[in-house]
Amino acid sequence: MEAKKSEKADLEKKKGLFLEIGLVTILALVLVAFNLRSSDKDDSGLMMQQASTEMEEEIIQTEEEQPDEPEPEPEQPEPEVTTELEVVENDAELTNELGIVDAGDNANKEQTEVVIADVSAEEEAAEEEIFVFVEEFPSYPGGDEALYAYLGKSIQYPELARENNITGTVVIKFVVEKDGSITKASILREIGGGCGKEALRVVNAMPKWKPGKQSGKAVRTEFTLPVQFELH
Repeated sequence: MEAKKSEKADLEKKKGLFLEIGLVTILALVLVAFNLRSSDKDDSGLMMQQASTEMEEEIIQTEEEQPDEPEPEPEQPEPEVTTELEVVENDAELTNELGIVDAGDNANKEQTEVVIADVSAEEEAAEEEIFVFVEEFPSYPGGDEALYAYLGKSIQYPELARENNITGTVVIKFVVEKDGSITKASILREIGGGCGKEALRVVNAMPKWKPGKQSGKAVRTEFTLPVQFELH
């Protein structure tokens, strides 16, 4: 005996309904998936846009923070060196503008000057030499008697020496020049009371002497003269 299916258990009739439900479910799932993908794309786009904006802001801030580099100074042109050439004729005299000195010429010139100076110095030394001993001694005009007469007449006894009863011999040293004049007179021996000063005055006032001679030539001669001071 064949078993009969109940109408409730017969699924063939509901096959179309189940198919429609499945299609609707699949379509819903597809739509949901599509929406999810769109939202992900939007979120990623926003995130990329925000990241690029932040990077641009950081670049702008970095550029603002960096100080401006000083502009390089313009290079000044170097002065041009010009050389002027002066044409000089063959006969013209050339001057040493650089002050270069020829050592050889200077050495010869200095040596010549030194030799000349030495010769002149020797001559001056010979002329300035003062003789103490000579062949012919200097003398007062008229001799010793005229000299003592001059001294006795010219000397004025100092008042201080007279009051203190000062007597004695003052010695005066002087030089008789080649022309007979008296120079370099000085007191060699003093007795005080102004006697030496008075004797010095009288000697300096003497007339020219006859100069001393050596080898027949007048020479400078040193002479020592005693001057006597006595109270009468």
